[in-house]
Amino acid sequence: VKSNGVEYVQLAHNEWVDGRSRTKVVHGFGRKDRLDQEALKRLISSISRFLDPGDAAIVQQDLGLETPFEFLGAKEYGGTYLLDGLWERLGIGGVLKKLAGEREFGVDVERLLFALVAQRALAPGSKLAAETWVNDVAFVDGLPEVEVQQLYRAMDFLLSAHDDIQREVFWSVKNLFNLEVDLIFVDTTSTYFEIEGEDADVAGEGAEAADETAAGLRKRGYSKDSRADLAQAVLGFAVTRDGIPVRCWVWPGNTVDVSVVEEVKKDLNDWKLGRVIMVMDTGFNSAENRRTLQGAGDAFIIGEKMRLGKGGTLPEALTRAGRYKTLANGLRVKEVIINQGSVAARRFVVVHNPEQAERDEMKRNDIIAEAERRLAGLGDLTGKSHTKAVCDLRAHKVFGRYLRELKSGALKLDKAKIAAEAKLDGKYLISTSDEHLSTEDVVLGYKQLHEIERVNRDLKHTVDVRPVYHRRGDRIKAHVLLCWLALLLIRIAENESGESWHQLKKVFRPLLVAEHQTQHGVISQTNKLTPEQKRVLDGLNLRAPKR
Repeated sequence: VKSNGVEYVQLAHNEWVDGRSRTKVVHGFGRKDRLDQEALKRLISSISRFLDPGDAAIVQQDLGLETPFEFLGAKEYGGTYLLDGLWERLGIGGVLKKLAGEREFGVDVERLLFALVAQRALAPGSKLAAETWVNDVAFVDGLPEVEVQQLYRAMDFLLSAHDDIQREVFWSVKNLFNLEVDLIFVDTTSTYFEIEGEDADVAGEGAEAADETAAGLRKRGYSKDSRADLAQAVLGFAVTRDGIPVRCWVWPGNTVDVSVVEEVKKDLNDWKLGRVIMVMDTGFNSAENRRTLQGAGDAFIIGEKMRLGKGGTLPEALTRAGRYKTLANGLRVKEVIINQGSVAARRFVVVHNPEQAERDEMKRNDIIAEAERRLAGLGDLTGKSHTKAVCDLRAHKVFGRYLRELKSGALKLDKAKIAAEAKLDGKYLISTSDEHLSTEDVVLGYKQLHEIERVNRDLKHTVDVRPVYHRRGDRIKAHVLLCWLALLLIRIAENESGESWHQLKKVFRPLLVAEHQTQHGVISQTNKLTPEQKRVLDGLNLRAPKR
């Protein structure tokens, strides 16, 4: 609008009055040469709030205004939200906060440990990788960023309080899920280290007295990973009949199973669990260990060797006659009491699995057929070649067991040995110190050892206990504790949801947190839950996340 040569700026709109269009001034901005540009920008910015966010951003950009809404990025949230919900539901967070007490960590140690455990379950890697994972990849509620040294301090705290933490976590989980702990399954596995040599024993470090020597952790020993050439550590787990890992141990790599029973029994007795039947495999079996396992009124179910001594003599329980009883699951069982009525009496159960017997027979027949083929091939050789081939075949771990050597030096099939082996097809032998358990309960209890075997598999293939990125023994032990906590959460999630952990990760991977820069600061927002995500959260008694 011009008046006397001066331009004025007004906000106006036309409206119909009595059939005619008339202009109505809504607001006057004053003279054009004195216009308040910042006031106009604020007005446009305010009006653009009612536009589509994309259109609003274009308007703001065209006018050179500060964009009120900018996408900054997104982080993975589904896996950490699921684990964090279980973490709190199991009371683990509260336990750690209570034990941390008044210690000064700068950052909440409970959040640091949760982040490390979540990383083991979702994206196993080094602690340096955990720093990047928290800062750039995963949304961990209460921990927007972290430094690797903070993670190491949290691990040191975890190890210093590991006895209290394991005990408190166990009772929290037991009370919440009413766990049956009458049966405790114990087994060991090993993890190796790709280092030269092994750790030296250190005087005074970890020993009761300064002049004693503490064994280095990474030692060569019998390797369950078939890497006897490398130093290793031995890991032990105690698992309930529901497959819940409730305790873990770490021993030097040259530790044998038979030597750890006393420590395991003592640690579990300290929890005052009441009467417990411990289930162990053959490697733990010795007269001394059986006495230890019966201490404090407890009992055992333990695997027995099928052959005794170098000659392979059968245990007396396998030579006793008796009638088998067929269980509902198809197994055939026979109870045998040795030295009945004396203090040396022992109760055995011979188990025969018909399906396994068929597999054993087929495997042996294949081996014998190949052994016969190799025996026939010896006739085509002469001189040193023949002698070497005979020696190699006789010493062969697979074929040599079914061969015998004649006085002439020739080899032939040992039919007596084959017949003796056939009598053991599908059989295994177990014993128990409990006089009141039914034969069926003894057998089913021992068969549940597969639960701890599954824990050992998940330890290596789900939370990736190896490779271990630590050199110090204390950090290695803390690393195993983190793996134990991750396995605990995983097994609870699987048991409660009925889904595998692989499937659960797949279901929750699409749940993200997006961050947006606004005039009022950074706003974080999740996408909507899918029906499958809602179903799993309901099954785990977890609330849906806030949007």
